[in-house]
Amino acid sequence: MYDLRGLQCRAEQSKEHMMAGSLQGETVLVVGRGSGIARAIVDAAMTEGAHVVAAGRNREALEAAYKNTTVSVKSVDVTDETSIAALADQVSSVDHVVSTVSARARGAVGELSPEAILLSFHTKVVGPIMLAKHFAPKMPRTGSFVLFSGVAALEPDPGFLAVAATNGSVNVVTRSLAVELAPLRVNAISPGTIDTGAWDGLGEKKDAFLEKKSATNPVRRIGTAEDIAQAVVFAMTNTFMTGVSLAVDGGQPLV
Repeated sequence: MYDLRGLQCRAEQSKEHMMAGSLQGETVLVVGRGSGIARAIVDAAMTEGAHVVAAGRNREALEAAYKNTTVSVKSVDVTDETSIAALADQVSSVDHVVSTVSARARGAVGELSPEAILLSFHTKVVGPIMLAKHFAPKMPRTGSFVLFSGVAALEPDPGFLAVAATNGSVNVVTRSLAVELAPLRVNAISPGTIDTGAWDGLGEKKDAFLEKKSATNPVRRIGTAEDIAQAVVFAMTNTFMTGVSLAVDGGQPLV
């Protein structure tokens, strides 16, 4: 005797899988700035046919960045759960949520303050957990979250203790959420050295730093925002990948 309910369920799942692999007609929420990696993700998602909602603390800057586009702009502060809940109320439906936000806590252990470390964790770890809390109930079973880790979790260097600890925590959160929110998928992107202005704080040392990274990593170049955006689109559209921290780092930890 055939299990008709089982056959119907498998047929529905197969239909979902056939429809997957494209962002056409889907809504993607990208939390972050209007430039750099976040902007590259927005552009890539729109190229794939998605409607994009861009959200961040500086709404005026986002509106200026996405002027004359179809991107919807919203306000959110990921360190404030009330703000996240308000954003969830404003967005009627969403298929994918991408959180690119960070608060860098660079410095040797003797230079770090508890406030800087906590802000790093609150922004990059607690914030995405709260995004999952408020947005997961609004998403279809084929939806996904994409978080951001980083190469420092695998390649600890002096001066990057808090960064490494934060990124390592994102990797743990990614795996845990993938289990708890299933069948929603949760993945993280772990970028290597990307030149999007994040290293401008090094001043005159920036060029030498980037040249050294480019000369020593296996791909012999520095990553671009577009490299990362391609990986994010892959994470959103590959329906058989979850709980993964995807390294897009040019093989940097191998050196």
